Amino acid sequence: MGGHGHGEPYTVPHPSIYKVENIPKLREVQEALARQGLKDPWLRNEVWRYEPSTMGTHATRARAFFLRGLLWGSIAAAIHIGCEYAFSSKDDHGHGHGHGDGEHAEGGHH
Repeated sequence: MGGHGHGEPYTVPHPSIYKVENIPKLREVQEALARQGLKDPWLRNEVWRYEPSTMGTHATRARAFFLRGLLWGSIAAAIHIGCEYAFSSKDDHGHGHGHGDGEHAEGGHH
C-alpha cells in the first residue's frame, strides 16, 4: 500500500549533514558548556530546527503561520456573506417602507 505510485513520501537525510558548528546559536551553547567542562551529545539533534533549508527562515515560518488559513477563511466568509444577503434580502422586502412617515406596526396610528 505504499505511496500510491508517487514514490517515497520523504527521504531521511544522513545525520552527518547536521553540524553544530554551522549554527551560531548552537555553537554558543556548545562553547558555554565547554567552558564548564560539559558536553551535550544530543545538541546535534537540534540543528535541523535552525537550518533555513529545512525549516525556512523565521520570516517564512511566520508568514506561513499567519497566512495558513487565509484562503479557506476568505472563502467561508464570502459564502457566509452571500447567504446572509440572500436570506435577509427576502425577509426585508415589504418592510422598512414608510417608517419615515410615522407608520409603526405596533402602534397602528397614522
